Order: sequence, then structure tokens, then C-alpha cells
Amino acid sequence: MKYSLLLIASLMSFSVIAQNDPAAKKVLDGVGAKVKAAKGIIANCQLISISSKGKQTGTKAITVSMKGEKYVVKQGKLEVICDGLNVYSFDGDKTITKTSVAESNNSLNPQKLLSGAYDKDFSYKLLPTPGKFHEIEMKPLDTRKNFAKVNLFIDKAKSSIASAKIMDKSSNVTEFKILNMNFAATLADNMFVFNKSKYPKDVEILD
Repeated sequence: MKYSLLLIASLMSFSVIAQNDPAAKKVLDGVGAKVKAAKGIIANCQLISISSKGKQTGTKAITVSMKGEKYVVKQGKLEVICDGLNVYSFDGDKTITKTSVAESNNSLNPQKLLSGAYDKDFSYKLLPTPGKFHEIEMKPLDTRKNFAKVNLFIDKAKSSIASAKIMDKSSNVTEFKILNMNFAATLADNMFVFNKSKYPKDVEILD
């Protein structure tokens, strides 16, 4: 679950490359425009773990708060804070891992998932979808990454991400479902500022 949370929270850079599907780009641009226009976003989500044999192995509730390029992701005691420059990942016990946004930019984070913005390390294509959702398949160009692909499901009427399925190299799946999302949330700037005093006194910061 720690891996899943960091995968969700590990942006807004978007380089078009030859492998990418123009039809998918059009859909993602519409999603990105809606997110960029929002003054603040709060999303209540579920993370569902599914084994390679199709068995559900766990469900966790997650809250994502976003304002511009800053975000906070919470799942129980686990927490990830991005202040726009650095990402602080608290393991829920006594360790906080600090990385720069530049270092974490090749991973998935809330802006990438919720805005449909992906950098040059991923290829994507729009799959045939007659229903109410667009489905976009995204694969990392770097095969050393620890996930094989991500399938995004985008509400055609609302131009917003409804869910994502993240498959690892062992065919285990983490399903990321958005239960509700507020695009007009009022979020204080200080909620995106890392404050060591709110964590255990003996917490260790690794950078």
C-alpha cells in the first residue's frame, strides 16, 4: 500500500512525441484544461488492490488535495506532501523521505492522474470505448519502471478522470477510483507546507 500511495503521489510537463495518439491527446487536453482552471481540488478516492488471479486483496480510502502544482495525499497515517519544489513522503511511522519534484517527475502523481498530463516518458493511445468513458492506455517507455501500464477512464460528459487501473509487472492491479471531486475547493496555502513538528518527535528525514 505504501508503494501504491507513492505511485499515486510520487506535473504538468507534457511533451508530445511521435508514439502518442492525437485522439488521446485531445481528450487529455480537455481534462487538463479543467484542472488548470480550478482554484483548488479535493478528491475522495479508493485504492483497490487486485491480485494477478483477479482476487481483491484490500481496499483503502485516500484523500487528494491539490492547488496548482502543490498537493497533499492522505491514506490513514500515510501522507505525501508536495510544496511545489519538494515531495515529503511519511511512512506512517518514523520515516519521511524527501525528494525534489524534478526527481519524482517520472512517476505518477495526483496532477498527472487527475489532469491527464504526462511527460515524455510515457506513450498513450485512445482505446475503442462506446460507453460513457474514454479509455486511454498509457505505458512507460522505460521498461525498468516497476509498473507495466496504466489505463485511464475519463468521463466523456465531465472531462474528468473517473478511475485508473495500474498494472505492475506481475499483473497485480491497483485500481484508483474517484468517488467524488470538488473543483472549487478553498485550500489554505499552509496546508502544503511541510512542518516536521506535526510528526513524531523521533521521525527521521531521508533525502
